Amino acid sequence: MIEERPVGRLLREWRLRRKLSQLDFAIQAGVSARHVSFVETGRTIPSSSMVLHLAEHLGVPLRERNRLLVAAGHAPVFRERPLDDPDMARAREAVQQVLRGHEPYPALAVDRRWNLLLANDAAEVFLDGADPALLRPPVNMMRLGLHPDGLAPRLRNLDQVRAHLLPRLARQAAQTGDPELHALHEELRSYAPPHEAPPPDPADIALPLHLTWRGAELSLINTITTFGTPFDVTLEEIAVEAYFPADPQTARFFR
Repeated sequence: MIEERPVGRLLREWRLRRKLSQLDFAIQAGVSARHVSFVETGRTIPSSSMVLHLAEHLGVPLRERNRLLVAAGHAPVFRERPLDDPDMARAREAVQQVLRGHEPYPALAVDRRWNLLLANDAAEVFLDGADPALLRPPVNMMRLGLHPDGLAPRLRNLDQVRAHLLPRLARQAAQTGDPELHALHEELRSYAPPHEAPPPDPADIALPLHLTWRGAELSLINTITTFGTPFDVTLEEIAVEAYFPADPQTARFFR
């Protein structure tokens, strides 16, 4: 359960996460430092428009903007509907279109906690052979990727992948303040002792996933796509990961 805190305290926490002084934040947001101080100490309760204004300049996620509004005594303004809600049919179809359009290569959609929402058929390359317990919904792709009973045994550059994913997850947990992401990070750290990752290959353009599947040696790189300027909490938190072949052999295999 999330402890309910005053809006001023919540805004101060977000300001500190962004490593901004009160003065720097005030200048960035176009308000006085005195006003920022009064809001943070509870001497002033900001209007809903001011809450949204300050949250915008702090880069606060929509889910947390709703929380700020409620803490200030206002109604939330951003809706949150599951992806299978009838009102989300157009958004779901858009995500599915991206996933289908990326075939024959793997693509999948995850939520803010890396839980699998949708995937195309080629994404089986990541799921095949995993412990059934890891495939029970919600399937967490971070856990699946680094778990000893998941994808990890098939990753030929596991140390490299761990060295990339764990700091990324730690940053995400710190930036959002999500306790479940913090717990996931601690869990993934416990799977294996850290090893020094080998330096990147000068020929690589991005960190590849080197994995084995059905007797083949595959190399993939990925891109991440998000919705632009969403007004729905669920849409803002969806990320589509599309994987591309990193070498001609992998491209021929999928085709």
